Amino acid sequence: MALNRYYSVRMRSAREAVHISGAEGIYEKNEVAKIVQQYTDRAFEHEKGRADTIRITVDRLRDRPRKIVSLPLCSLNTRNAEAAQKAAMKLLTSVGIEERAVEEAFKALTMGLSMRGAMLLDIEGVRLEPDLLRGVRVTRMGINRSASKDLSRKLGRLGLNNDTVKEALILASKVQKYRMVLGELCISDDPNYTTGYIATRTHGYVRIPRIKKRGIPYGGRAFFITGGEVMDLIKYLQQTPVIISEIKPCTGVVPLKEILERKSRR
Repeated sequence: MALNRYYSVRMRSAREAVHISGAEGIYEKNEVAKIVQQYTDRAFEHEKGRADTIRITVDRLRDRPRKIVSLPLCSLNTRNAEAAQKAAMKLLTSVGIEERAVEEAFKALTMGLSMRGAMLLDIEGVRLEPDLLRGVRVTRMGINRSASKDLSRKLGRLGLNNDTVKEALILASKVQKYRMVLGELCISDDPNYTTGYIATRTHGYVRIPRIKKRGIPYGGRAFFITGGEVMDLIKYLQQTPVIISEIKPCTGVVPLKEILERKSRR
């Protein structure tokens, strides 16, 4: 496929200057018009309200996207926010992240900060992104047609075939390919979506139900990192295009103990 047929399409919407929704992907030239319409419809129909500002950016890619494999996906069966946060703590600290770093991330993500991007924290919880109010946005990621069909089929068996899960898995898979990143914690800022996740190369993408109470409009992402140059990581997250070309197994509910026993994947 010719390189100039790849385009990055990104959408961000807001209502009275407050972020409502976002979406993005890498697409072939003949798909761009359809995707722009879909993203526009999403901005108008979001549960957080109809956007009064919609920004859609379409860029032709100049670098050939890297092909990557998705993280494997599974779910826990956490029954309340306390159990969910304890599970996330165990998973993230098992890969070398300090408890205080995870606590700092939970505190920041649940206190109502309106950040456009993710936080970067070292393993002790020190914030490292250049703009603490803006964070770092992950962009230029997508999935090819065959992998998308495979992902839809695997998620469909679990009752999870929706844009929220797909797009989060694509993002987390890109992030975890960079060796500086030890783990990710995500809590949705949608008031009625209470399933968060953690992602690591060791455990894969682990969905954590009831990580917050319904009706809370706060959330965001935190990446825990170690070693290397922060600006190199930011450049990768924001500028390096990747496309998922293969889907790892997607399974249902797995006991926490079994997930903790998994060995690190490259």
